[in-house]
Amino acid sequence: MRVDVLSREYPPDVYGGAGVHVQNLVEVLRRQIEVEVRTFGEPRDERSVTAYPEPATLAAANPALRTFGVDLAIAADCAGADLVHSHTWYANLAGHLASLLHGVPHVLTAHSLEPLRPWKAEQLGGGYALSSWAEKTAYEAAAAVIAVSAGMRDDILRSYPSVDPDKVKVVHNGIDLSGWKRIEDEATVRSLGIDPTRPSVVFVGRITRQKGLPYLLRAAALLPPEIQLVLCAGAPDTPEIRAEVSSLVEELGRTRDGVVWIQRMLPRDELCTVLSAATAFVCPSVYEPLGIVNLEAMACEAAVVGTATGGIPEVVQDGVTGRLVPIEQVDDGTGTPLDPEKFVADLAAALTEVCADPERARAWGRAGRQRAESHFSWDAISETTIEVYRSVLSVN
Repeated sequence: MRVDVLSREYPPDVYGGAGVHVQNLVEVLRRQIEVEVRTFGEPRDERSVTAYPEPATLAAANPALRTFGVDLAIAADCAGADLVHSHTWYANLAGHLASLLHGVPHVLTAHSLEPLRPWKAEQLGGGYALSSWAEKTAYEAAAAVIAVSAGMRDDILRSYPSVDPDKVKVVHNGIDLSGWKRIEDEATVRSLGIDPTRPSVVFVGRITRQKGLPYLLRAAALLPPEIQLVLCAGAPDTPEIRAEVSSLVEELGRTRDGVVWIQRMLPRDELCTVLSAATAFVCPSVYEPLGIVNLEAMACEAAVVGTATGGIPEVVQDGVTGRLVPIEQVDDGTGTPLDPEKFVADLAAALTEVCADPERARAWGRAGRQRAESHFSWDAISETTIEVYRSVLSVN
């Protein structure tokens, strides 16, 4: 069996959870089947990996059109595959066209959904209509759709009601437990501006609407003064969201110390050190299909405080591995809390509770590591993914 995996993100160009997923999935799939990776960008040195630059003739075009240009080149090269497997809307069109062109099944993994990210219009302009069309077309025609959580499966069927529920399978995201682990290194922590003798709340993520960072910054103003806030946050989606976050960080810094903003992408060992030193890891997302970042924090034995939305409750066990913060959301795809002030207050209360009892937080962190080991290993996920492949190949 030869599977062509299609993804915008692939090492070294990984900036989000989808890229982490693809990197780890390819590694474990290659132990059992033949895999060709087709990705965006500059050439890679890795075997069986082909990269495709944006067409020069589209250099001045809308970003979505430039993406489609890459998709056309990828689709043309999938001849000989038994199955194509695409990840995110960036590659979904390539998978759909390859399926039609070469007569092979198209499986796609849902990491996010365009209808539930309307703020992307800020970033793509009219290209958001194109990305939405590409995603909808691919989902409705795919031989199988893999949802990374049961919550994501519900979102898919709500967003695309014409998709056959029987073809939407749940295969959770996984975590590389050998690479993500507890590392205690006080010198590294101090070098990053963090005081290891004080409790700390750590956030890791891109600066994007779905990650809920502005809510966290408002909640941080309500935390006891001894608690540090560590933001490993960069890659803003738009100048507007960057300006909003920068303003809130500046405002917070006027009323409290211990606000540490690390804007560069940390190497994994350094990030493990930061997570290991955290009293609590926080995931204030208003939209999160699963949240690999929560698994990474749990693997480093950090207690996790996360929003009770999307797939987060399938990862974080309230009162066992951390705390879940309740949220009622506007039903317009934005994930906006119905009562933002209540959500901010509840988030602050949960973080204060966890930081007030460091010994319990450590126990929750150890339980989180155990949960990551028992439920989210990549070996199990690869087996389930291959079962999906075989099921669609047997039909076709």
